[in-house]
Amino acid sequence: MPPVKDDVRGLTGPERAAALLLALGEDISGEIFKRLDEDEIKELSQQMARLGSVSATVVERLFVDFANAISNPGSIVGTFENTERLLNRVLAPDRVERIMDEIRGPAGRTMWDKLANVNETVLANYLKNEYPQTVAVVLSKIRPEHAARVLGALPDEFGIEVITRMLRMEAVQKEVLDKVEHTLRSEFMSNLARTSRRDAHEMMADIFNNLDRNAETRFITALEERSRESAERIKALMFTFEDLSRLDPSGIQTLMRNVDKNKLAIAMKGASEKLRDLFFSNMSERAAKLLREDMSAMGPVRLRDVDEAQSLIVATAKDLAAKGEILLAENKGEDELVY
Repeated sequence: MPPVKDDVRGLTGPERAAALLLALGEDISGEIFKRLDEDEIKELSQQMARLGSVSATVVERLFVDFANAISNPGSIVGTFENTERLLNRVLAPDRVERIMDEIRGPAGRTMWDKLANVNETVLANYLKNEYPQTVAVVLSKIRPEHAARVLGALPDEFGIEVITRMLRMEAVQKEVLDKVEHTLRSEFMSNLARTSRRDAHEMMADIFNNLDRNAETRFITALEERSRESAERIKALMFTFEDLSRLDPSGIQTLMRNVDKNKLAIAMKGASEKLRDLFFSNMSERAAKLLREDMSAMGPVRLRDVDEAQSLIVATAKDLAAKGEILLAENKGEDELVY
């Protein structure tokens, strides 16, 4: 048995929190867990499982320290939400949104510092739609090793154009640099910050995406009766199988390389004609013919199996986004998936 912890000074912050939650009991601790994000729950759960025995004296000291901390007028807690509420009291909403988007974006004091923390594939997918001269300016301002990874992720022909511009580039005028920086901040970084933001409705949209069709309909209908606004917001945030129709050809091909062909055939049984045509048009003639034959040979397929296959493919699309190969935007516009 591990020794009893009898000195509060030997406990780390997470260990103190874990001990407090265990001492508070299941009911109160359960309410606290509801208000934590997934990473915080995992961290605390691990600490609770490894904590071992803690003496009554240490537990009493933890409660006293906690009570003193929350009763001290100088004790404050800084969060994104608290900061945004404060700014909304003194600034216009559009200005608050710009400031918060930049704060939530990748870490760094300057725009170029922030770009250094952006995945090279995500940055390259944005830059490939810009003028080569603009991309040359950007690559000249970030670290050489990061610039090399971004350059390697650009299409070959476009990359050569960028290299040519960089070789010919002289000192960049401040006005040009300011304009490039403004564009990156307003178009790229703000969108990147919005996509990384996560609230309760986004979390529920992810959960609803993984429900079977009957359960999804049942819960959405019940939620509409209690809060139509929340129900509509969740539906707007849900990423469904049919949303894959907004992928461009290269995106569809990337996705198909990463999914099980049998699952794809089952998923296609419940797809719209528009989505089927999109997938078939991005296959070779022989592969499309084989997929159609597989679908036909299956005969009737249970709706539950179709839902499961479609959910797996949607999950794969999200995994590809998490790796930086695609960027899932916040709203359901034409630019939901950015390459």
